[in-house]
Amino acid sequence: MLKTRVIPVLLYADGGLVKTRKFRDEKYVGDPINAIRIFNEKGVDELVLLDITASAADAEPNFALVEQCAGECFMPLAYGGGVSQVAHMERLFFLGVEKVIVNTAAYGDLGWIREAVQQFGSQSVVLSVDVKRGMLGGYSAMLGRGTRKAKIPLLDHLQVCQHAGFGEVFVNCVHTDGTQQGYDDHLISALAHQVKVPFIICGGAGELAHLRAAVAAGADAVAAGSFFVFHGKHRAVLITYPDQADLDGAFSGIKDRYRA
Repeated sequence: MLKTRVIPVLLYADGGLVKTRKFRDEKYVGDPINAIRIFNEKGVDELVLLDITASAADAEPNFALVEQCAGECFMPLAYGGGVSQVAHMERLFFLGVEKVIVNTAAYGDLGWIREAVQQFGSQSVVLSVDVKRGMLGGYSAMLGRGTRKAKIPLLDHLQVCQHAGFGEVFVNCVHTDGTQQGYDDHLISALAHQVKVPFIICGGAGELAHLRAAVAAGADAVAAGSFFVFHGKHRAVLITYPDQADLDGAFSGIKDRYRA
């Protein structure tokens, strides 16, 4: 089978890294450059950097931040935050980003996404979707950092975006974010039948068993924030990453959905 990607996610807001719980309760966790240097030493597969304030402020991507981070990053870097046009993508790729993540700007005319896919390749253009489980069940795509439902149903949005050419989907669960109680495996199983491109699940990891369960449920890759930046019940900041032997053991015997 293909090696399962295990991806740390760094959230940037107001000059530093933060970690949220259910998209709220931001806790400062440090400087992005220091975190990247630690992940370099740990041999991380790839890294996701999300500016969680850019789209809300109707701002462009933080190019100065990206330039700094890409210059320090020894692993593939994916960036999201404020991306809304092909010119943004072009500049981000020039600065050293390998994948560009689009969330808010994907709810609208996707002609520019088709242009970007044609110009840069689908593997470089990633759709991000914030998903929340309703009180009575069912899932909705969310906007405004998880505060309001998108007008389009989740599965319809995913289908439209896949047709536009997105090469990968990053699914961030609002209701499990920062809880460290496990991913929403029911959602993962449902998405595995609906998403025809590789998808990454994020939100809820607290131990290696959670990563394994997510992949067994159908995720192509797993991402996490708290799992890599907090230690213990008091959530002391400690940036870390599992040894390769531990990761190999965690995923042993699981077949990915493209080769099962």
